[in-house]
Amino acid sequence: VKVLGPDERPEAEERITPDATLNKIFFLLRNFSRVDFSFYKPGTIKRRITRRMFLRKIDKLEAYLQYLRRHRDEVEALFNDVLINVTSFFREPDSFEALKTVAFPAIMAQKGADVPIRIWVPGCSTGEEVYSIAIILLEFLGEKAPNTQIQIFATDLSEGIISKARAGIYPESVAMDISSERLRRFFLKVENGYQINKHIRDIVVFEKQDLAKDPPFSKLDLISCRNVMIYMSQVLQKRILPLFHYALNPGGILFLGSSETVGGFGELFVPLDKKNRIYTKKTMQSPVPLDFVARFHADQEIRVNAEAPKTLDLQKIGEQMLLYRYSPPSVIVNDRLEIVQFFGQTGPFLDPLPGDATLNLLRMVKTGLHLELRVAFQKAKRDGAVRKDGVLVQEDGGLKTVNFEISPIKNIPGGERYYLVVFEEANRSIIEEPKKNKTQAAPATKTGKREMSQLELENKRLKEELDASREYLQSIIEEQRTTNEELRSANEEIQSSNEELQSINEELETAKEELQSTNEELTTVNEELQNRNEELSKVNSDLSNLLSSVNIPIIMLGNDFRIRRFTPMAEKVMNLIPSDVGRPVTDVKPNVKTPDLRKAIQRTIDSLEIQEFRVEDNDKKSYSMRIRPYRTLDNKIDGVVIVLLDIDTRRAKA
Repeated sequence: VKVLGPDERPEAEERITPDATLNKIFFLLRNFSRVDFSFYKPGTIKRRITRRMFLRKIDKLEAYLQYLRRHRDEVEALFNDVLINVTSFFREPDSFEALKTVAFPAIMAQKGADVPIRIWVPGCSTGEEVYSIAIILLEFLGEKAPNTQIQIFATDLSEGIISKARAGIYPESVAMDISSERLRRFFLKVENGYQINKHIRDIVVFEKQDLAKDPPFSKLDLISCRNVMIYMSQVLQKRILPLFHYALNPGGILFLGSSETVGGFGELFVPLDKKNRIYTKKTMQSPVPLDFVARFHADQEIRVNAEAPKTLDLQKIGEQMLLYRYSPPSVIVNDRLEIVQFFGQTGPFLDPLPGDATLNLLRMVKTGLHLELRVAFQKAKRDGAVRKDGVLVQEDGGLKTVNFEISPIKNIPGGERYYLVVFEEANRSIIEEPKKNKTQAAPATKTGKREMSQLELENKRLKEELDASREYLQSIIEEQRTTNEELRSANEEIQSSNEELQSINEELETAKEELQSTNEELTTVNEELQNRNEELSKVNSDLSNLLSSVNIPIIMLGNDFRIRRFTPMAEKVMNLIPSDVGRPVTDVKPNVKTPDLRKAIQRTIDSLEIQEFRVEDNDKKSYSMRIRPYRTLDNKIDGVVIVLLDIDTRRAKA
């Protein structure tokens, strides 16, 4: 799909894209929403159209186009479907944590106390991301938040989506993405969900805006455009990133999604946290060209431009003419002595060397200026402005005297250092002979010996070069001495760190030995526990077999009257089932008629006396019920044991 020009005339649509049907759908969407989706990735748009066609049970694109023309509500539904509103609170939490620890400190480091913090969130959708940034910022500011001015702008294409975001009401499921502390501090419980506190809603301004053609906000400290550009074509991305650079303050932050980068605009943004896609604005020496999309038809633009009065800034033109004609030959260089700007006629002082093209000042000046400039720059970096007079320079086989001055340029944003180098030719002649008396003037004129010999001129030039070399070497020696001292200090620090690391290593070795010893002890304890578990398992098996083999109804109870164990014979007499283990015995209705069983059990526990009763079952069969204390191995009372003996059977055997 070719890119549609914004707001172009309808009759041009057939030549814009070979897929005329898709182009007409774009045109319907543009008439409805004033948004040109031809700048978005075709695959994304086609998938959304295919989804709508599936919902409407339409097979062909031409039939769906006719359906759109007959049903305006379907155009609105397609528009809302194309706007993929997938978002959540604190999406990719590590990135928001990096925003708190990396981006906000960088912003506050260059903020005045009375200067507001300005943030822009294009493509805000239903507002989760913009409110997440507001919450993170308030948490970062802490006690400073009430005294800090905060302005957050959130924009999107859909007015309906913006209305939802402005209300700030979200379903109860958002509690899964938000901690309980944030939920309590920044949200208000409402019917069927949560609402953002009014204090946060007041600092966020929601507006409808088309990022592709509407002008951006300006003087911003942070732009958060996450998971928006992944749906845009390269043409639109190349237009938007320079706009972001223009809108940010010097040192401003650009916050992108995990699948997005600045692409081919690495010269505009420097990574501050590459993993979490946090970039800072890089200061440019020349303005970045901006590509705004036209918002009117071509004929309207021509008419407007024709009606605009043609005014000239004569003062600016005059200043440029005067600067070109009368300014001294000068250049501006950076810290690496690379020329970034020329002023005036610099030809008499510059003579580029043969070879690869370069703007390095030392490789462009004429012979005689190299050493003097190098030494002067060393002084300028250390002491400030430097001036040098009477430098001999070769020109056309002869020599001339040149003066120059180097001045640091201050108050440059971005932290880079620049210097202004001004050249001037000396007003005096190269050689001036001392005045002679009148009696000697005439012979001097006749002999023509007013000029110094060529040998003396060469000696003077060589002497100046030698002095400059000595001065330069002295400055190099001083720098080397300073560097050696710094290296010595760094070496001492490294040695100290090495000793600390050795000490830490020894501590780690000791800790390792202790852990090994502890591990061996734990292994021994584990083996003992396994042996005990085996013993307990055997004892438990023996006890179960013993109880199963005894043809006597026996019930074991705890102090709380709950059933622990019982024999199979007790199931019939006491009307028990296996699931009754753990239930109070008083909740079970036995098949024998017993006295007040609770009181009898409690009396046995309190007095440690064996209680015995004669009871009968429903078949008039007699039993002797004995209740005796349950004693542990350390002779503690931990319940009772109830035994029922069949009296009738014993009598019959007797």
